Amino acid sequence: MSDRSLTLGVDEALAPAGSEARVSDYFALLKPRVMTLVVFTGFAGLLAAPGTLHPLLAAVAVLCIAVAAGGAGAINMWYDRDIDAVMRRTKSRPIPRGRVEASEALSFGVVLSLFSVMVMGLALNWTAAALLALANGFYVFVYTVWLKRRTSQNIVIGGAAGAFPPMIGWAAVTGGLSLEPLLLFLIIFAWTPPHFWALALYRATDYAKAGVPMLPVASGIRHTKGQILLYTVIMAAAAMSPAVIGMTGWVYGISAGVLNLLFLICAWRLYRSSESELEKPAKQTFGFSILYLFALFAALIVDRAPTVGAFW
Repeated sequence: MSDRSLTLGVDEALAPAGSEARVSDYFALLKPRVMTLVVFTGFAGLLAAPGTLHPLLAAVAVLCIAVAAGGAGAINMWYDRDIDAVMRRTKSRPIPRGRVEASEALSFGVVLSLFSVMVMGLALNWTAAALLALANGFYVFVYTVWLKRRTSQNIVIGGAAGAFPPMIGWAAVTGGLSLEPLLLFLIIFAWTPPHFWALALYRATDYAKAGVPMLPVASGIRHTKGQILLYTVIMAAAAMSPAVIGMTGWVYGISAGVLNLLFLICAWRLYRSSESELEKPAKQTFGFSILYLFALFAALIVDRAPTVGAFW
């Protein structure tokens, strides 16, 4: 079955006659849960950057990151509407349910993506705008169109798209890049595989049905568990690097150490679990991975906040 062979059935069979999109349906196209992580890490990069930015411009930068992420999410849902319709996790999304027409979702995503990049360039600087455009282009063309349906390394390579926000936030303030934002990029880049593979372990049947070669489908459960553990170790080392180079202080350093230990425990328990007992530790690892990223970048914000630094 070809990559797009299910599309006609989705477009014609799943759209109920006379259905009308609601605001909530267009909001769902933005992938708000994913957007939350993107916005938060972008905001952290903005606050961690040296220099100052007017609060209004800072709000504009964060809004552009959010809108761009939402636009990419809408385009992703347009392209993946065929596989979304056959996966239990995604079949209730607006396009498979027939709440939003595919062409409308595509137009919505393209307009949001272009608008956010243009505003970022005009209001902040074109370095941040270029990074924003690169992140969206990478997610849409490299991950969604090229990698997702072709290789089990889709998440490893494609995950780079989700690692751009701290660099975008940093560039919005400074107009350029340096080692520090690249380290923040590396943390998220290394975090993405264990995060998504933990989800894929207990959703492997869904991915197999849709023909998506996620690692558990392509290489098996045991190999996936080993890769999760390996990338968790790499992520832990990356997470300590800001403290090692002096970018952050003890607040971040201690927080990162504790969070790394907890993540490693989750990954080790998952690795040691039997196939029959896989679902619980996989869900725990996936759930903690989200908390981990929020907590790690929250520690970065606290550590780098001028008021906290002055107080301590």
